Amino acid sequence: MAAEQDPEGRAAAQPLLTDLYQATMALGYWRAGRAWDPAEFELFFRRCPFGGAFALAAGLRDCVRFLRAFRLRDADVQFLASVLPPDTDPAFFEHLRGLDCSGVTVRALPEGSLAFPGVPLLQVSGPLLVVQLLETPLLCLVSYASLIATNAARLRLIAGPEKRLLEMGLRRAQGPNGGLTASTYSYLGGFDGSSNVLAGQLRGVPVAGTLAHSFVTSFSGTEVPPDPMLAPAAGQGPRVDLAACVEAWLERVCAHLGLGIQEPHPGERAAFVAYALAFPRAFQGLLDTYSVQRSGLPNFLAVALALGELGYRAVGVRLDSGDLLQQAREVRGRLRTTAAQFQVPWLELVPIAVSNNIDEEELARLAQEGSEVNLIGIGTSVVTCPRQPSLGCVYKLVSVGGQPRMKLTEDPEKQTLPGSKAAFRLLGSDGSLLLDLLQLAEETPPQAGQELRVWPRGAQESCTVRPSRVEPLLQLWVQEGQLCEPLPSLADSRAFAQLSLSRLSPAHKRLEQPEPYQVALSEKLQALVDRLGARGPQ
Repeated sequence: MAAEQDPEGRAAAQPLLTDLYQATMALGYWRAGRAWDPAEFELFFRRCPFGGAFALAAGLRDCVRFLRAFRLRDADVQFLASVLPPDTDPAFFEHLRGLDCSGVTVRALPEGSLAFPGVPLLQVSGPLLVVQLLETPLLCLVSYASLIATNAARLRLIAGPEKRLLEMGLRRAQGPNGGLTASTYSYLGGFDGSSNVLAGQLRGVPVAGTLAHSFVTSFSGTEVPPDPMLAPAAGQGPRVDLAACVEAWLERVCAHLGLGIQEPHPGERAAFVAYALAFPRAFQGLLDTYSVQRSGLPNFLAVALALGELGYRAVGVRLDSGDLLQQAREVRGRLRTTAAQFQVPWLELVPIAVSNNIDEEELARLAQEGSEVNLIGIGTSVVTCPRQPSLGCVYKLVSVGGQPRMKLTEDPEKQTLPGSKAAFRLLGSDGSLLLDLLQLAEETPPQAGQELRVWPRGAQESCTVRPSRVEPLLQLWVQEGQLCEPLPSLADSRAFAQLSLSRLSPAHKRLEQPEPYQVALSEKLQALVDRLGARGPQ
């Protein structure tokens, strides 16, 4: 299977991004003559993250690209030889050199799908040695991506559909790969963009950014722009000295706001002028470097109004400290009165952006009715997932040689569901989601209108359900190493995620104490679980 030679593929993972015991097990399988035994693993999670009732499946794109590029190079094999016993048969290392994923088949939930405990996010089948080696990297690629997407979806649900959300957590992320993953899958989960330029280059995530406080404080006010002249937006007419125009407007703005002309910081104003000269069509003011009301806002207004005379419109202001909700209301009020005073209607509609360690609770405040905030930048709380740092996905063997395998343990929660399986979502006549059904792959798929007896997980008794519609959940993406159909774009997966969430009931979407979503087993699968659980593997 040929590796995809593209930056996104190389960014996914390297074959030795794994745990050593995968290599030791590979040697054990090879020594036992079982390297080519057909096997199937399932990747799933046991509990929904953040105390919620849903997760969003993510990371499939990275997994497929990793599988298609999987190949142990000479340097990889040589390193494994250095950490395995020195008397290891050299023929094993020759075997490793010939490995790829040309015998691997993957079924999975499409990215952006609703996912629930026990339902496979991925089913991976192929030669036992190879699919065992894939365990750790696939878990790494899926677990964090799905956690981030789910966290972003929660934040989007809190913010509502109107507020723009910008992920800006790269500097807080767990390393560069974690930062790229967070930027990518926060977008899939519902954010509007990211500050991460690499996510834009490699993944197509919309990127945004303006200026920091350091830019503002670097100016003292004594600087003279080498070229303060700016042409009108329409491209016709004489160029104007923007700095001089700003000073003229400052007098009028300060008189309107009841401020002394000396109160707005000259260095801040010089910084705004410099930024406006560089970005006249994308000028945004960062208002809280010194004082929002006495400096940042009047300096912004002076520059915005000077630009307005030339046909440009400022794109926003940003607040980064203090009571963001209250300050946004005060700033909006000043924007409205200034717009009316100088008869500049567009000024009162200038978007207000906020940032500053915003978590779920603060986001709920900023999203409440009457909030004047338009754009919310979130960093730490989206990329580090502080409420739950890991999704806890597992990758478990369910069959070898066509025979079901089941993990038995003293902890019932950690028992696995044996056998190769199919998964279906059952819907009611109104389109509502009833439950997800797991059954053995050999069983006839459930039919709309047909009454089914199922065993809800965790329940002591079966129940009956009659779906009006049945949707298969697991899609064939890779068959014996070959991509079966093009992977959706990140933007398409993002749209699908929002559609998926729209179908979930409000009770299941509640972020606190939600109603659990039901996952059930078919009678035949439940019988197999009971048999293997009682007598052990056959």
